[in-house]
Amino acid sequence: MSKPILIVGGGPSGLAAAHSAASVGQKVVLIEKMDRLGGAPILSGYSKLVPSGEWAKDAIGSMVDRVENNKLITVHKDTKVTEFSGKPGNFKAKLSSGKSVNAGATILCTGFTHFDSINKPEWGFGTYPDVVTTTQVEQMISSGKGVRRPSNGEKPKRVAILLCVGSRDRQIGREWCSKICCSVSAKMGMEIREELPDCHVYIYYMDIRTYGLYEDIYWKSQEEFKVKYIKARIAEVTSDGDKVIVKGEDTLVKRPITIPFDMVVHAIGMDPNVDNMLISDIFGVDLHNWGYIAKENTYGIMGATSREGVFVAGAAIGPETIDDSIAQGTAAAMSALASLSPAIAAE
Repeated sequence: MSKPILIVGGGPSGLAAAHSAASVGQKVVLIEKMDRLGGAPILSGYSKLVPSGEWAKDAIGSMVDRVENNKLITVHKDTKVTEFSGKPGNFKAKLSSGKSVNAGATILCTGFTHFDSINKPEWGFGTYPDVVTTTQVEQMISSGKGVRRPSNGEKPKRVAILLCVGSRDRQIGREWCSKICCSVSAKMGMEIREELPDCHVYIYYMDIRTYGLYEDIYWKSQEEFKVKYIKARIAEVTSDGDKVIVKGEDTLVKRPITIPFDMVVHAIGMDPNVDNMLISDIFGVDLHNWGYIAKENTYGIMGATSREGVFVAGAAIGPETIDDSIAQGTAAAMSALASLSPAIAAE
């Protein structure tokens, strides 16, 4: 096992892949473009994770620690791969730092980009300060300062969470379900109610997709925390100067609704990594028509891409939960190790 496995991306899937490979004695080189490992949960300041309820800084932080403290794993932060060549068992990557890495296999764990709500201007983000995103509310909660109105610092008495912002919307070129928004929003509704028991929380939805968490998340948020759900089609978000007003149609009773809120939260979706075109070009891998890294038949080799010896895991292939990203990172590491077997035997 003389040549290391190259892992690109230090989020949950990359951390899991690195740890899994190193656990069986395989050397690993981990490349991260940012100055910290941990991916979106750490860099974006997530609060409690779904479904475990653990704080991101603790759960993902422990994954970071075990990677950074493993002698078999070399970490390069603030670094990108600029060139990539070779074949399975004998790849060469040039780094932005000027260094080069020889690798037997490569795993792309390059993640996703949060949808920018500016691309949904009719829903008020960027126009009204009290229209925020789920990521911003996560940061409010994880900071310990609590959920407050950005406009005046007051505790909100009525909050709306709008689902599918940047997901399942063909008008703006986002046809896919982002998979995590319903569960995160239900969790967030409970967190707001826990901190602010007098605050009324409403979730506007097309339908609920909590993927195996229907009882633990959806029903719990309603029955224990009294989060209210409105099946609706949103027309626009405006303001009267103080309150933020959500206008739309209640699609269950087929009537228009106009409700004022102190805060409106966009449950933003997961976009393909903005660098995916460049990543595709550098590593010679195909992209899915939505812009994610295309994976091959899962029933063959887990995590395989269009290029032999290059694997992919986590949200790089599409919207994914943190738990499943970790599982995919581990699986991709096993695939990468298996691909090295002929090369190892030849040595």
